[in-house]
Amino acid sequence: MPLSKLQFKPGLNTEVTSYSNASGWRDCDKIRFRFGFPEKLGGWLKYSTSTMIGTPRSLHAWRALDASEYMGIGAEAKFYIEEGLGFNDVTPLRDTTTGEVTFAAVNGSATITGTDNDHGAIVGDYVTFSSAASLGGNITAAVLNQEYKLLTVPSANTYTFTATATANSSDSGNGGGSTVAAYQINVGITTVVGGTGFGAGTFGRGTYGSAATTVAGGGSLRLWRQDNFGEDLVFNIYDGAIYYWDKSVQAATFGRAVTLASLDSSAPTIARQMLISDRDRHVIAVGCNALGSSVQDKLLIRWSDQESATDWTPTAANTSGDLLIGNGSQIVQAVETRREIILITDMGVHSLQFIGPPFTFGINQIANGTTIRGPNAAVAVGDGVFWMGRDRFYTYDGQVKPLPCPVLDTVFQSFNNEQGDKVFAGSNSSFGEVIWFYPSASSTENDRYVIYNYSENVWYFGTIERTAWLDRGLKQYPIGTNTSTYLYNHEFGVDDDEDAMTSYIESSPTGVDDGDQFLSLRRLIPDIDFSKSDDSASKEAVFTIKSQRFPGSGFVGTSTSTVTSTTDQSNIRARGRSFGLRVETTGLGVSWRLGSPRVEIRKDGMR
Repeated sequence: MPLSKLQFKPGLNTEVTSYSNASGWRDCDKIRFRFGFPEKLGGWLKYSTSTMIGTPRSLHAWRALDASEYMGIGAEAKFYIEEGLGFNDVTPLRDTTTGEVTFAAVNGSATITGTDNDHGAIVGDYVTFSSAASLGGNITAAVLNQEYKLLTVPSANTYTFTATATANSSDSGNGGGSTVAAYQINVGITTVVGGTGFGAGTFGRGTYGSAATTVAGGGSLRLWRQDNFGEDLVFNIYDGAIYYWDKSVQAATFGRAVTLASLDSSAPTIARQMLISDRDRHVIAVGCNALGSSVQDKLLIRWSDQESATDWTPTAANTSGDLLIGNGSQIVQAVETRREIILITDMGVHSLQFIGPPFTFGINQIANGTTIRGPNAAVAVGDGVFWMGRDRFYTYDGQVKPLPCPVLDTVFQSFNNEQGDKVFAGSNSSFGEVIWFYPSASSTENDRYVIYNYSENVWYFGTIERTAWLDRGLKQYPIGTNTSTYLYNHEFGVDDDEDAMTSYIESSPTGVDDGDQFLSLRRLIPDIDFSKSDDSASKEAVFTIKSQRFPGSGFVGTSTSTVTSTTDQSNIRARGRSFGLRVETTGLGVSWRLGSPRVEIRKDGMR
C-alpha cells in the first residue's frame, strides 16, 4: 500500500478547534521550531554550585576596563556582584550606629535580643556587628561580631537573632559600649501583595523608622533595575533608592554600593528605573523625584550631565535636565534600543531620543491605548521591542502594533494576574526567540513560558521555572535563575541540569478526504534525528498515534511504538476518521529533531 507523509504546519495554534487546526501542532513542552520542524530545546546546567540569599529577579553582565567580567544579581534580600563564579555581597547599608547596641542572652538559648533605639529594621533584615564585647560566657565577641539575619522585631527599639552559640549562665553582660551595627537596606518580599503592584502606590510601608512587627519585608515585590556606566554599576530598587558601585574604589574588597545621592545631593533619591543612554553617555532616571523634592513623580524623566553620573543640577554649562510625559499615570518600563529609548506607560508608548543641545533629549508619543503586564515584561531586540500586555502581545519596529498570537488563550486563560509583576521577558538571540516567563493560575512563581520565534514567525510554549533571564553576549550561554537561587547556563547540553528532560509535541487530529470515511493505520515509517544526543544515551522516542471518530468525541484509541535510531519501520494499529501524532522523549542525554514520518493508510469499514 502507498505511504502518506505526515506533514504539519510549524508552530502551535490553540486558538481554533482541533478539527480546524488539521495538519497543525497543538501542544508541546521543551520544544522549539527550526526550519519549520520541531526539535527538543537545548538543556541547562548550573552556572555555579553556590547559592545566594533570596530569589534573583535581575541580571546584568558587563566588562571593566581591565577585562574583569562582572554580573549584578538582585534578589529580595541581597544584591550581589558575581566575579569568577564567586557571589560577592555588595548590598547597600541604610544606617550605621556606634556604641548604641546592647545585647541580652538567656541561659540555654541561642536567641539574642539586641536593643538599639529607633533601629528602623524589619523581620528578615541583615545586620553586621563589629567591636562588640563578650557577654561573659559562650556568647563571645567572635560570636557577636558577624552578620546576622533578624528573627523577630518586637518593637522599634529591639530585635532578636539566632547566634552561632548557645548562651550559658555566665552570659550576663550586654556587649555594648563600642558596638558598631551596620544595617543593610530593608529586605523586600518575594511575592506580590494585593494593592502593591506597579499600579498600586509608592514603594514602602510607611515612615522611615516606624516599628515593624510583620513577618514580611517591604510592601512591594522586590525588583531591581541595573545598568553599567562604563565599568561602574548603577542600580536601583524599582520605586526605591538608587545606588552606585564604583569599580575603581570598591572592586578590590567588593565593598558595598552607596546611594547615588551621597555622591551628588541633587541626584534623584527614588526612581522606577535607572538606565544608561549608550549613544550619548547620560545616566537616566525614569519615574523619579524632581530636583528639590522628595516626592516621586512616576511620569518624570531626569538625566545627568553627559559623561557624568554625579552631576544632576541643570546649568548652562552642562547637559543635565528633565522631561515630563503628559499621557498616562506612570511609566512602567523603559527599554533601550540601538536608536532610542522606548517608554511604555500604563496607557501608551513614547520615544525618548537624544537630539543634542540645548534640549538634550526629545520625547514623542508613538502609540496610545496599549498596556503592559509588568515592569520586566518588555525586551529589546535590535531596533525593535516586544512586550506582553494585559491580554495580548505587542511589538514596536518603528510603529506599535499588536503581535498576532495563535496561543493567546492558552497563556492568558491560565495566568495568575495577582503575580503578573513577576513576568520576565528575555531574548535568546541564537535562535531568534523572544521568551516570556510567567506564573500560571495555579502558581505564585513563573512556572511557564511562551516563545515567539521572530525568525520563523511561530509560537510555542512549555513549563519551566525561571525568575530572571540574561541573553548570551558577554557570557557564552544564556543564563536563567529560579527560586532555588541557582544560576543556570542554558543551551548547554540536552538535559535538565543533571536530570533527564522530558519533551514532547502533539498534533491536532488530521483526517484524509475531510474525514468522510473510516481509515486504518497499519505501519509507521519514522523520520527522527538523534545525532545531537550524548554518545552514551539510549536514543529512543515514543511515537503515539491517537485515533478519533468525530471532532467532539475525543480520542478513542491509541497505538504506541518505541522508535530508536535504527528503527526502519514499526507496526501500529489505529482506526478512525482522523488521527493525531505525539512524539515524546524522557531519556537522559537524548536530543531529537522530527522530520516527516510516513504511515500506511487503508480505507476501512464501520466495524
